[in-house]
Amino acid sequence: MAVVHHATREERLAAALVEAADTLSESFDTGEYLRRLSDRCVELLSAWAAGVMLIDGDDIVSLAGSGLGGREAMALELLAAQRNGGPCKESYGSGRTVAPVAISVAHADGRWPEFTEQALRHGVVATFAVPVRRRDALLGALNVFVPTLPNSASDGGSSEVSVARALADAAALGLWNQRAHAQYRSLAGQLQNALSSRVRIEQAKGMLAERWQVGVDEAFGALRGYARRHRLPMERVARAVIERDLGDAELREP
Repeated sequence: MAVVHHATREERLAAALVEAADTLSESFDTGEYLRRLSDRCVELLSAWAAGVMLIDGDDIVSLAGSGLGGREAMALELLAAQRNGGPCKESYGSGRTVAPVAISVAHADGRWPEFTEQALRHGVVATFAVPVRRRDALLGALNVFVPTLPNSASDGGSSEVSVARALADAAALGLWNQRAHAQYRSLAGQLQNALSSRVRIEQAKGMLAERWQVGVDEAFGALRGYARRHRLPMERVARAVIERDLGDAELREP
């Protein structure tokens, strides 16, 4: 009889960390990536729901959530309720973990009023948040919503926060690398376009110089003059010359 191997929590965590760091894909989608990260949080932590908020300065740029038993909508609602303050905003602002806190206590203390009112309506007992950061660069925060308040390391409190922090750190690395990858691809594309444009201009100069039996400087002057008169990019004029869409008379018009 075959033995079925059930992955341990450590194995599932290791797989989730690798998945979070693997972002160098041409088809990368930030929203799908954050939803998958939220899924892993719910799977690995004793949580009803979890969500990720990416922040740039004072602006929330992306939200994603996941939850057990159809609680994804709840996670998104609780993230959206933090626009004026909440665990995510606090963790992002300080760059530190917001330790597990009872929603009722936070509400009684006037801490995050809008958020705690929403959380109480959904029956969330406690929450905590960890920053999504790459060295000194803060990208956002990961928020976890739990049905019981972890009181100490003995009941898994410290362990849950540590797992969340590891996932957030891996996500920060993945997001940072993906942004750098996208920037390099964009720069490479710009350089390639500039090179292609230059090649077309040189080709057009050579064609005109040979056809008119003149120097390349005179041929280039004709290209540049036409581009200026008609307010066109040089590359576009060169392409028209190469494709025979622009006649000599038009190029040499005074």
